[in-house]
Amino acid sequence: MFPKSKTGRICVFAQCVLSGALTGAVVAGPAQATDDEEDFAPYEGRVVAKRGVVLRTGPSNDYRAVGSKRYGTVVAIACRINGQEVEGNPVWYKLSDASYAWSSVRDIVHDGEDPRWC
Repeated sequence: MFPKSKTGRICVFAQCVLSGALTGAVVAGPAQATDDEEDFAPYEGRVVAKRGVVLRTGPSNDYRAVGSKRYGTVVAIACRINGQEVEGNPVWYKLSDASYAWSSVRDIVHDGEDPRWC
């Protein structure tokens, strides 16, 4: 008959390896949350900047603006992080809404315990 090419054997081997990896990923299922993630509750803050706040994709004015929040809006805070210094303050909040944007801590206040560090 026809001679078998080495390329055909390599393709079959690669296909078997990939299908095995895919099967392992499907059987394993989604990652389980750790105890730390389950105990985590977002903090609440209120926008106190009269002009509102611009939400960004990272903790600096150099990051792209992705939205804004008006004065008096209550926001869920996931954590805080040091970023670009704004008016002498380098601490920014990561908000826990769908945008995962950042806002300077000087523009948002919260009651109670400080949010955890990211």
